[in-house]
Amino acid sequence: QVQLVESGGGSVQAGGSLRLSCTASRYTYGRRSMGWFRQAPRKEREGVAVITTDGRTFYADSVKGRFTISQDNDKNTLYLQMNSLKPEDTGMYYCASGYPPPNYDYPLSATYFTNWGQGTQVTVSS
Repeated sequence: QVQLVESGGGSVQAGGSLRLSCTASRYTYGRRSMGWFRQAPRKEREGVAVITTDGRTFYADSVKGRFTISQDNDKNTLYLQMNSLKPEDTGMYYCASGYPPPNYDYPLSATYFTNWGQGTQVTVSS
């Protein structure tokens, strides 16, 4: 199974930026959908951003216009650029890969994402 390793988390003040990275142990990008998910304390895990095998991107309404998901196939790395961070963005961020059905109605759902990293913590202070 491909291992996914996240990095780039940290503590930042509101309005700041972070870039998360997710490196795969071997080539996977372009063959699977990739996504970023997060879980805040006492809250359920939620989908933040997903990129499909054909390059379509989907974002949670709460991060649209602030976050950007991208991938570098040569480096086997997925990124999440996070700008204008807010305290409500605080949480553990996970990278995941999977095979959601084409044109799935819930592209940010974790249902079809079966391979997960260990997560990286993001803390945004006000």
